[in-house]
Amino acid sequence: MTVEVKVPQLPESVTDATLVSWHKAPGQSVQRDENLVDLETDKVVLEVPAPVSGVIKEIQIDNGATVTSGQLLALLEPGDVKAAKPEAAAPAAAPAAAAAAPVAAPSSENAEKLSPAVRRLLEEHDIDPAQIGGTGRGGRILKSDVLEFVEKRVQPEAAPEEIPDEPVAPAAPVVGQRSEHRVPMTRLRARIAERLVEAQQTAAMLTTFNEVDLTEVMALRKRYRDEFEKKHGVRLGFMSFFAKASVEALKKFPVVNASVEGNEIIYHNYYDIGIAVSSDRGLMVPVIRDVDQMSFADFE
Repeated sequence: MTVEVKVPQLPESVTDATLVSWHKAPGQSVQRDENLVDLETDKVVLEVPAPVSGVIKEIQIDNGATVTSGQLLALLEPGDVKAAKPEAAAPAAAPAAAAAAPVAAPSSENAEKLSPAVRRLLEEHDIDPAQIGGTGRGGRILKSDVLEFVEKRVQPEAAPEEIPDEPVAPAAPVVGQRSEHRVPMTRLRARIAERLVEAQQTAAMLTTFNEVDLTEVMALRKRYRDEFEKKHGVRLGFMSFFAKASVEALKKFPVVNASVEGNEIIYHNYYDIGIAVSSDRGLMVPVIRDVDQMSFADFE
């Protein structure tokens, strides 16, 4: 007897949901309570488990479609599904074969089990899931695995460099590289953006202050201040340090250097920074373009 897989009862005040992704395809076997599909509402991401063990007979709704409570998602042919027995390990031919195996890259089956949060991170950073070794159960990729991979890619390991006696000349700027890429917003993120805009108009905005230890920056500035002014004709201030530090932070967290247009998030691969300046006409905020391609002297 064919079993119907339907949309569960959605949370209160939620009328519909978006089908994010199927984890199984027609003809594939499933275990009871195994996650079949992810549904995203304005508030949460829901997992729809298999009501019985069996084989997926037919999928009724495609990815990206809007569904409501009780709507038919798929047909499941019930039956006993035996878990695959692990293959017996072959005897070692030599002691060298006993070396520990590295973490394997996720298989296509594991790639289908990615959670919406992990899929979103992979899309935002343009990462192939096959490049990441999952640490979850059965080799499943976790959010922490993706974040660790991104951090290593942004900041590769390198030997520490000593501060030279003279400032190193900056690399020649690459002209014209102001590219950007767009990623469609998920339904949940779109609603969050909408609520934040409403809050900005209806709630009181506050400012937070954070303290930063500038001991090393002050020592570096004091060391090169006179030489810098003599060579470039301008004083070495603190703002160039702040701007360069901001660029490095934006490179590490590219989502901060993004904007929203319609239902898309635009990730900017260039770094423009606004600097507040007091003038006779009041406070002004000129925008400095391509700060990452500027030297300290250019900025000052």
